[in-house]
Amino acid sequence: MRIDIMTLFPDVVGDMLCESILGRAQERGYIRIECHQIRDFTTNKQRQVDDYPYGGGRGCVMLAQPLYDCWKHICNEAGYRVHTIFVTPCGNLFKQEDAKRLSKEHQRLIIVCGRYEGIDERFIDACVDEELSIGDFVLTGGEIPAMAIADAVCRLIPGVLPDEECFVDESHWDGLLEYPQYTRPDIWDERPVPDILRSGHHENIKKWRHEQALERTRIRRPDMYAQLDSNSNT
Repeated sequence: MRIDIMTLFPDVVGDMLCESILGRAQERGYIRIECHQIRDFTTNKQRQVDDYPYGGGRGCVMLAQPLYDCWKHICNEAGYRVHTIFVTPCGNLFKQEDAKRLSKEHQRLIIVCGRYEGIDERFIDACVDEELSIGDFVLTGGEIPAMAIADAVCRLIPGVLPDEECFVDESHWDGLLEYPQYTRPDIWDERPVPDILRSGHHENIKKWRHEQALERTRIRRPDMYAQLDSNSNT
């Protein structure tokens, strides 16, 4: 899997995604993440990437030209039109199912990070395949959502994590929130670890964890729990 991120802050994004698990996965060749400075594709001395919006209004809008030329450079390098994601509050809500889909359906992705008041809609119409949002809120730019999506997708690539169990038991994998986790010591702040987890009875532990996951989902995410109940009745 290779992910190309178009951004005005490539050093910040690249440094973050080269650490820890993703950094080691890149060193071992399981994934590759490249960040591209959009300003490198401007055509004037000021390296201008934005201008005032038609119709008036606050702020500026990112120009289509440098975005397109950066995008075209990546696609030309790949030798084909790369599946392109624009991260925006107007996009569909990114979920674990999207991470699964993207990790399986594509060997290469482009993620476009907007800034200011957004980007010229004509670039979106010409080049973007899907728009994704990480929540119903607005950030100062698309870098944080891009890193979140890249992380969620890359960790599902075989070899990035040591074993499939590292993610199949986690929240949202099968429509449930993850069960509670505990580590040493046995008692902390007068709070003991549940006896079942120290019993050594793996089947009972598995059953307890599933029950805890169901209960946590019912209390914290009734929307997800309702969907589980709906699926079980169909």
